[in-house]
Amino acid sequence: MSMDLKGKKLVLGLTGGVACYKAAELCRALVKQGASVQVVMTEAATHFIGAVTMQALSGHTVYTDQWDPRVANNMAHIDLTRSADAILVSPCSADFIRKLAHGACDDLLSTLCVARPRHVSLLVAPAMNVEMWENPATRRNVAQLREDGIQILGPDAGSQACGETGFGRMLEPDELVEELIASFQHKVLAGRRVLITAGPTFEPIDPVRGITNLSSGKMGYAVARAAREAGADVTLVSGPTSLPTPHGVRRVDVLTAQQMHDAVMAKVEGQHVFIGVAAVADWRVANASDQKLKKQDGGAPPQLEFAQNADILASVAGTTSLSGWPYCVGFAAESENLMEFGAAKRERKGIPLLVGNIGPQTFGQDDNTIIVFDENGHTVLPRADKLTLARQLVSEIAKRLEQRSLLT
Repeated sequence: MSMDLKGKKLVLGLTGGVACYKAAELCRALVKQGASVQVVMTEAATHFIGAVTMQALSGHTVYTDQWDPRVANNMAHIDLTRSADAILVSPCSADFIRKLAHGACDDLLSTLCVARPRHVSLLVAPAMNVEMWENPATRRNVAQLREDGIQILGPDAGSQACGETGFGRMLEPDELVEELIASFQHKVLAGRRVLITAGPTFEPIDPVRGITNLSSGKMGYAVARAAREAGADVTLVSGPTSLPTPHGVRRVDVLTAQQMHDAVMAKVEGQHVFIGVAAVADWRVANASDQKLKKQDGGAPPQLEFAQNADILASVAGTTSLSGWPYCVGFAAESENLMEFGAAKRERKGIPLLVGNIGPQTFGQDDNTIIVFDENGHTVLPRADKLTLARQLVSEIAKRLEQRSLLT
């Protein structure tokens, strides 16, 4: 398991709401990520979950009172934040949003939020009834929090404990962990729009059979997450895979290479970067059957005819001739001679950047080694987990975008 929060000191604030039950799982997940978690609860939160539970999960004393006698100087609101890297209030009630918007300091959690040092980021995960979330007063308060630089995580839409349905559900713990990790990443792609392909394609032979490949989609999904962490607006066009969509990424599901081509070309206008990570089939079955092909005892196997699929990367690269966008990044999996074939493929495709790896042994694995080819040669990114490599690749792309901007 990754330890993206290793060494981070976090204050986890709980306010009153039934979503406090999710805070237990969230606390456990943060600790598993390597974070040191200090829990602070409002009095209302203690009506939904016990301090003893949060103490057991965090491994630290839980604070609920700004006059806690265990704090020798009676300054818990100061002591608890001076060494913190971030404060996450989850769940964050409508009332607590009001307090933050107006700088109220009437309990320990609200006071430490106001008294936090400027370098300590504050993130809140709203959780409330749909009507409370849509109330004009709440909307004004949320807008004020955003203006003050407080990050709003969610809320999501769905069924609620009150029986109603709509926005107001707290994000799930795994989504909040992703958001918190993202908050510590450098926003090197802020303001950029990035279009990414990932996963395999599937070319039907008949309604139940087809030709595909071993791609798991893990690298493409890692690149999508890393780009979003870097501040980009990300659209992911994905072939068939069981992977969950990275939080905050728009996903378009496709099956065949032609569908992937059409989806990409429909989205490419206005994109700053295109990253073609998907393992796209070079050929499709031209004479695919509308009915399941039956095996005949002693009969000859079906004769398949193949047609070449459109080259998605070349199609996108062809759109850059007028505007210069998007900046195109290709991927190549080679079974041998990666250095030679990778450099040649970049030139043949006419793209500024190509990422090479040795396949098929990388397919489905959690780690990899990749080589980045550009006009100046190549850079080896040593073996690491795919999310780490994806973040390094995003950093490499951002550097080249910055250089490009300086030249234009």
